[in-house]
Amino acid sequence: MSKKIGLYIGGRRFDVDVDDEFAKFLEVQMEKDFNIEGNNELKLVMQAYVRKTYELYKQEEKIAEIVKKLEQ
Repeated sequence: MSKKIGLYIGGRRFDVDVDDEFAKFLEVQMEKDFNIEGNNELKLVMQAYVRKTYELYKQEEKIAEIVKKLEQ
């Protein structure tokens, strides 16, 4: 099953269809980063993107460390 999740950015509504299981996680994350009930300016979207990309970067570093330890 899929679920539709929407967000207003720059006065326009954007909807995405995602798997139900992922939708639960995504909704929690979006509530942390965005105004779910109202409009979000593009600057806020860019800040959220950079923040999430940094989190991914740090995760990749940790994974690389673990792989290196396992290879020793």
